[in-house]
Amino acid sequence: MFSNYLKIAIRNLAQNKIYSVINIAGLAIGLTCAMLILLYVKDEVSFDRFHKKSNSIYRIVSRITMNGAERYSSSTGLLQGPRFSQHVSGIKSYVRVQDGRADFKKGAEVESRDLLFVDANFLSVFTFPLIDGDARSCLKDPHSVVLTADEAKKQFGTEKAVGKMLMLKEKGQFVPYQVTAVTENCPQNSTIGFKILLPIRETEADLSNSENWFSYFLNTFVELEDNADPAAVARQMQWFYVKDASAAEKALNARFGNPDNSRLETYFLQPFLDIHLSKELSAQNGLQKASNPIYGYILSGIALFVLLIANINFVNLTVARSVRRAKEIGIRKAIGSDRRQLIIQFLGESFILCAIAFVLAIVLAQMVLPLFNDLSNKKLAISYLLDFKLVAGYIALFLLTGLLAGFYPAMVLSGYKPVETLYSRFALKGNSGLQKSLVVFQFTLAAFLIIATFTIYSQFDYLTKADLGYDDQDIVMVSKENMSHQEAAAFKQELLNSPDIMYVAPKNGGFWGTAAKIDNDSSINFAWETVDESYLQTLKIPVVKGRNFSTDHPGDSVHSVLVNETFVKTAGWKDPIGKSIVFNYQNNQAYQVIGVVKDYHFAALNERIKPQLFTMKNSNPYGVFYIKIRPNTATSSLKFIEKKFRDFFPFSPYTYVFKNEVNQRNYESEARWKQIILYGAILTIFISCIGLFGLSVLSAEKRTKEIGIRKVLGASVRNIATVLSLEFVKLVIIALIIAIPLAWLASAKWLENYPYRISMSWSLFGWAGILVILIAVCTVSFQAVKAALANPVKSLRSE
Repeated sequence: MFSNYLKIAIRNLAQNKIYSVINIAGLAIGLTCAMLILLYVKDEVSFDRFHKKSNSIYRIVSRITMNGAERYSSSTGLLQGPRFSQHVSGIKSYVRVQDGRADFKKGAEVESRDLLFVDANFLSVFTFPLIDGDARSCLKDPHSVVLTADEAKKQFGTEKAVGKMLMLKEKGQFVPYQVTAVTENCPQNSTIGFKILLPIRETEADLSNSENWFSYFLNTFVELEDNADPAAVARQMQWFYVKDASAAEKALNARFGNPDNSRLETYFLQPFLDIHLSKELSAQNGLQKASNPIYGYILSGIALFVLLIANINFVNLTVARSVRRAKEIGIRKAIGSDRRQLIIQFLGESFILCAIAFVLAIVLAQMVLPLFNDLSNKKLAISYLLDFKLVAGYIALFLLTGLLAGFYPAMVLSGYKPVETLYSRFALKGNSGLQKSLVVFQFTLAAFLIIATFTIYSQFDYLTKADLGYDDQDIVMVSKENMSHQEAAAFKQELLNSPDIMYVAPKNGGFWGTAAKIDNDSSINFAWETVDESYLQTLKIPVVKGRNFSTDHPGDSVHSVLVNETFVKTAGWKDPIGKSIVFNYQNNQAYQVIGVVKDYHFAALNERIKPQLFTMKNSNPYGVFYIKIRPNTATSSLKFIEKKFRDFFPFSPYTYVFKNEVNQRNYESEARWKQIILYGAILTIFISCIGLFGLSVLSAEKRTKEIGIRKVLGASVRNIATVLSLEFVKLVIIALIIAIPLAWLASAKWLENYPYRISMSWSLFGWAGILVILIAVCTVSFQAVKAALANPVKSLRSE
C-alpha cells in the first residue's frame, strides 16, 4: 500500500510541474532561512559554554542612581577583585581582564598590537587549552608573554615559540619579554578574545590606595565555591564595600568640592554566560562580540515569516487545485477508501514534497552561507549542521513543515462526498474565505517587511549623509601616543612643507571625559579635548561667539578654554565669555572661557551631542594628528606623511585612517541589518508572488467558460484582464491597510533608539504601498492577459 501511495504522489507531482515547482521552491527557500537562523541562534546561545567552569564564573558589576536615573556599569578597578576575594566568603578566586595596546619591535619594524592584561591564574580559571607551557605559572613573571597559535606562527613562523623573546616597548624603551606558553586560537563563540596575553600591571601602592575603589577601567571575574549562593555573596560584597570605601569616598568628595555627592555603587554578580546577550551589562573593556537578543528575534521573525508564507502557498495551492482531483477522490471513496487512508495519502504527498524541498534547502544553505556570514558578522560553517541538537531541530522542522503544509489540505480533500464529485455537482464551498485570508496574511507580512526596509534604508541614508557640523573629507588621522606639544609642533611644521597638505592639527587620542565646577558651584560632566589653534580651522568648525585659540595670545595654553553650545546650555549661561571653570583635582585651577564652538557630532549620531571643552594645556599629551590634504592627492600625500613620520618617530608604529571612513564604521551594524531586512523582504515578496501566480492560474482555469462567454459578448482583453486581476488586487490593498499601521508602530519604536532620526512621513508608506501593488499586479496580470487572449471557441468547448 505504501508503494502505491508513493507512486501516486510522484505521478501527481510530475503531472503538475508548475505547482510542484512553486511549492518546492517556496518551501526550500523557507527551510533555507530557517536552517541559517537556527545556525545563528545556536551560535548565539553557545557563547562561552566551552569553559569548564562557566557555571561558577561571575563578573563583578554595579549600579548607581544619578539624577533619578539608574545606571549600570561592568567596569571595575584594581581593588574589587583582591579585596572582595580576601574578605568575602564563597569567592574561590578572582581574575581581572584589561584591554590594552603595546608596541612590538621585530627587526627594524615597529607594530602596535591589541592585547589583554590578565592575572596570573587567567588560564587556570578560563578554558583556553595550551599547546605548550604551564597554565599555572606562565603569567607569573612580569616579563612573560602568552601567544595564541596563529600569533606564534606570525611572530616566529612556528607554534613552538616557548622560550623565544619578543621586544615590547616599556616606558619609552624596548625590553625583552619571554614567551612562556602558546594557547590554541580562541573559539569564535568566546566573549574573551585575545592573541597576546601579558601579566596585569599593578604596584603595592595601587593595591593599598583605597581611592582606587573609584577607578574603573577593567573587568573583574570571580569563581565561586561550588555551594556558594551568588545573591548571598553579593550582599557580603556590598556590606564590605560600604565599610571599606566610605572613608575614601569622603576624602574624594571633599577634594572635589562635592561633600553631598554619593559615589557608592551597589555591587552584584552577573553570570558569565549572560554577558554576550546582555543589554545593560554588555561585553566591553577587553571583552568582545557583544550582541543584542533583539537581533536573534528579528532573524527568527524573518525566518518564521518566510517559512509561514511558503506553507500558506502550499495550503492555498493544494486546496485551490483540489477541484481537479475531486473525481479521483470520489472514485477512491467509491471503491472503498476510507478517510484515514486519504489523509495518509495527502500527508504522504506533503512529506515527499517537503523532503525534496529539505534536500534542496541544505544545498541552498551551503551556497548562501558565506553571504549570511557577511550579513550576520559570523563565521558559521555548514559542518555545524551535524550538531546533534541542530539535527534534532531540523528533523522537528521537517516534521512540523510537512504537517503544517499537508494537514489542512488532507482534511479538506478527504472530506469530499463521492456522489457530488463523480456527477460534477461538486463546488469548493467555504474555503474561498480561508484562501483569501491567507493571501491577505501573506501580503501583510510582505508589505510590513518592505515598509521596514524603506524605513531602515532612509534612516541609514540619513546617518551616513547628515551634516555632522564639520568637514570630514580628505582628513587623514595618524596616531602617535603620548606626544609632547614640542614634538607635535615640529612634526606639524615639517608636514606643512608639502604643497599637498593644507592643515595639520594635533589632538588628544581616544576619549577623555571629566567633570569640573562652574560659577554657581554646580558640577558638569564633559568631553575634554586637547587641541591646538588649527583644530577648528582644519575641520571647518565655526566659533559662534568669542574667539578661537591663537598663537598671538600665549596665555591661551595656560588658562583659556573653548566650550561647545551644549556646554553653555547645560551650564545655563546666557553670556559664557569670561566665565570660569574650576578643576578641583588641579588644585582648584580656574580656566576662562574665551569662545563658544558650534555644536558638531564628535561622536556617532547614535548619541546626543554632549558638553565639550577644548584646551591647549601643555601638560596634556597629544595622541593623533588630523591632516587635511588636497583633494585627489591621497597617494602622494600618504607617502610623504609616512616618510616624515618614520623620520621623526622611528620607534613608533605608523598607522593612518581617513576620518570619513571612521565615521562610516560607526554604522556598520545598521548597514548589515539594512541588508538583512532587504533580503527578508525580497524573499517574502518573492514567495508571496509565486503563490499568487499559482492561484491566478487556477482562478483562470476555473473561470475558463466565463472568460469565453465574456469574449463572445464583446468584452475586450483589457476588461477581462482587469476582472481577473481585480480580485487579487483587492486582497493586496486589504493587506496594505493592515500592514501600514503595524509597520508605522514598529518603525516608530525602532527609530526611538536614535536621538537623530528621520521623521515618519506618509510618502514612505505610500511608495511602499505602490510598490507592493505593482508587484502583485505584474504577478497576476501575466496569467490574466494570457487567459483573456485565449480562443473563446476552445474555452466554450472545454466542458
